[in-house]
Amino acid sequence: MKSPIAISLTFMIGILIYSFHPRQGFDLKASMERGKLIYLTYCLSCHMEQGTGIENLYPPLAGSDYLMADKKRSIKQVLYGATDTIKVNGKSYATPMLGVDLTDEQTSDVLNYIRNSWKNKGNAVTPGEVKSNRK
Repeated sequence: MKSPIAISLTFMIGILIYSFHPRQGFDLKASMERGKLIYLTYCLSCHMEQGTGIENLYPPLAGSDYLMADKKRSIKQVLYGATDTIKVNGKSYATPMLGVDLTDEQTSDVLNYIRNSWKNKGNAVTPGEVKSNRK
């Protein structure tokens, strides 16, 4: 049987090792996989399976200059929708977008899927960023 001092030292060494162990970062790939299911549920009917939208009605998300230009705006539009006319890749779209009642993680996931699919390449959107952009 180990002495109480040996047990304490072992415990303290374990805490030190754990405290210096690198933490796993945000898993963009897993977020995108979850986001695809959310996209198929809430976004597909307007923006289509490949993010192409419907010409003159719903804007494309694939290769969208508007989407990729402002991450915070994208977060707010998923959460609260949009009613203003927007310009995407040089074309105007005036059809209102409804907001979607999603958690911070779900919003992060769907945006990560959209911002990193169909030749889009964007930085990760974290649940913390979504939370800080809620009204």
